[in-house]
Amino acid sequence: MKIRFPLLTFASIFGVIAFTWPLYFPSQSIPGISQSFLNPTSAKWFALIIAAAAIALVAIEINRGLLDSKSVALLGVLTALVAALRLIGAGAIGVEPIWFLIILTARVFGTRFGFSLGALSLGLSALLTGGIGPWLPFQMIAAAWIGAGAGLLPKRFRGKSELLALVFYAIFAAAFFGVAMDLQLWPWIAGSDSQLSFIPGGEVSANLDRFLVFHFATAMAWDIPRAIFTSALILVTAKPVLGSLRRANLKLNPISRAIAQTVAS
Repeated sequence: MKIRFPLLTFASIFGVIAFTWPLYFPSQSIPGISQSFLNPTSAKWFALIIAAAAIALVAIEINRGLLDSKSVALLGVLTALVAALRLIGAGAIGVEPIWFLIILTARVFGTRFGFSLGALSLGLSALLTGGIGPWLPFQMIAAAWIGAGAGLLPKRFRGKSELLALVFYAIFAAAFFGVAMDLQLWPWIAGSDSQLSFIPGGEVSANLDRFLVFHFATAMAWDIPRAIFTSALILVTAKPVLGSLRRANLKLNPISRAIAQTVAS
């Protein structure tokens, strides 16, 4: 089976390891492993790897002729817009208007574009808000996955079925982001002597049970408002935003324009 997105796959595998290592790494027997992903130096390099993967995906699209300078400029504008939107919800529980635009843009422009938009916009927003820290690369890869996943939604959906699929995906994405961010924080904020604490070197099932209890006990105040807010924004804005993005895609992408002309004829 041919892998269509080897660079995206590599970055994602690296991200999965970074998120899930507390569940299965025997940290007591590997000195320093417990600090490998959550110290400032490692986080800096992790963020650079993710950003490099996002930029490389755009470069591949340019090399294949699927993106031109105008499309790259559009990615820059959308990245800046998503980063600016994050300022609106800074510090507010569940008020995160960035997700609806990442999802709708990736729906039109595809998996690679969505991955790049998610990663780069979260990185830029951290620069604007001063939110640079060990958590940043995890936010970048989680946002990149959400963008990539939106690009994988079936293209045959249109009208009400498309809107319904986008709303369900928004709810899933909101929950996924909460789970992902809790997973990378859980070993450090749950302490070491509670019933919810991470067990270094413990069985996967035991650690997973503890993490799930921890997550549902602490994250619902964020995940549910995020899901409601994102899905509501998609319900209100999907039709005009998708229409505008699709018109832009037809003008910028010669392949999409040719397909549209063929279908029309």
